[in-house]
Amino acid sequence: MLLALILLPAAAGLVCLLIASDPARRAILIVTAALEAALSIATWVNAPPAQFGGWLAEDALGRLFVTLTSVLFLACSVYAVAYLREEREKVHSDIEEGFFFSNAREASFTGCLLLFLSAMSLVALSQHLALLWVAVEATTLASAPLIYFHRHHRSLEATWKYLLICSVGIALALLGVFFLAVAAIRPGDNAVSLILADLLKDAPRLNAIWLKAAFVLMLVGYGSKMGLAPFHTWLPDAHSEAPSVASALLSGALLNCAFLGILRAHEVCIAGGLGAFSGGLLLGFGLLSMGVAAAFIVGQSDYKRMLAYSSVEHMGILAVGAGIGGAAAFGAILHVVGHSFAKAMLFMVAGNLLAVYRTKTSNDVSGALRIVPVSGLLWMLGILAIIGAPPFGPFLSEFVILKAALDQGRNFVAMAYLAVLAIVVAGMSAPAMAMAYGRPRTGGTEPVRQSIVFSAVPALCCAAILVIGIYLPPVLNRSLHEAAHLFSRG
Repeated sequence: MLLALILLPAAAGLVCLLIASDPARRAILIVTAALEAALSIATWVNAPPAQFGGWLAEDALGRLFVTLTSVLFLACSVYAVAYLREEREKVHSDIEEGFFFSNAREASFTGCLLLFLSAMSLVALSQHLALLWVAVEATTLASAPLIYFHRHHRSLEATWKYLLICSVGIALALLGVFFLAVAAIRPGDNAVSLILADLLKDAPRLNAIWLKAAFVLMLVGYGSKMGLAPFHTWLPDAHSEAPSVASALLSGALLNCAFLGILRAHEVCIAGGLGAFSGGLLLGFGLLSMGVAAAFIVGQSDYKRMLAYSSVEHMGILAVGAGIGGAAAFGAILHVVGHSFAKAMLFMVAGNLLAVYRTKTSNDVSGALRIVPVSGLLWMLGILAIIGAPPFGPFLSEFVILKAALDQGRNFVAMAYLAVLAIVVAGMSAPAMAMAYGRPRTGGTEPVRQSIVFSAVPALCCAAILVIGIYLPPVLNRSLHEAAHLFSRG
């Protein structure tokens, strides 16, 4: 079953790259996404055995991340089919673009989407830290063509920036893996295992200096992919220029993969008695990311870039929760779920607004509740969710992290955390409200009809965020606690 989760989307992606039929590609995308989601959910009922000597296995963290990724991918795939159909109609109305270019572009997009899913599934299921590094690098290669979908010079610039910064970061992460291997070497024994279970078992005997260096490099390396400041500079451009459905996956799923890589290294440090060291670094980078994001959110005129900087802020929240440990670790894992659905929802709704208003400038978008009523409503609900307003899931997870900081006597951390959250609330809510409630500036005031898919998929994501804010199903609550326990320090 573990191999199926990886190989099924990879094989489907290769088929999509080779066939010429658009309807067939879209059908393969939907069917594969549905099968992947079903397989990932099935692992909650029957836990699959480890494979390849423990290189592939599903622990509590992996099960949660692979299921979240596959369910989110299914939602985005349904949206993507409607999106690609509209893109095809636009191309057919433009004689200069031509059929072949559009056909190749859609083949690349659907194929890379599925290869992207395969790589992210491999990240979640990798228990060997070198294999995990390979999987994270594969996500970069598979997702880069998604950013370049529109073939614009800004898309090209964003793609190259993404490749360059993430490649440098991933090279540092590889060096961290090498350092971890050096830390695990025993005198007189040249055999080194980088399987997580072996590392955790032998952690007290690992060389502390090499282990610290390994964590720093892996934090910086994977942190560049996660979007932690000051390594976040690729993220606003990539999320702004990519198609909205790709942005939804980049923010809602890809960033989680990099966070998982950091958590694996953090697990080893905790087992080796260096939890205070790794937790302190996570806490510092987390607060820095939140502060940098808040500074750029205030006054941001591009609403897709605003959402991108919001992702930087929320990655900081995840790092803060993991760094504090204890109950905050549970809050961080819960926040992964809430942020993923909220940000995917917001990017899809942003795509709806962009299709109607033909601009990413907040000041040029007004009266959304009148022009596109459902998307306007979902936009406001999504903004309320992402800024941590009750009763949505992110409010609960952010509150848990704050309470844990206060319970541990980290008053300065709690004050800084609250201050940044307040700045973000003000910085995001003001332009969002103007976009939704303002008077339409140009064109007519009659509602614009859009495909029901463009409203239904974000609405389902909104429902998921609302449910986890009001009631956590016991099976999910138990899984979140099991996952948090793996990197909790008390």
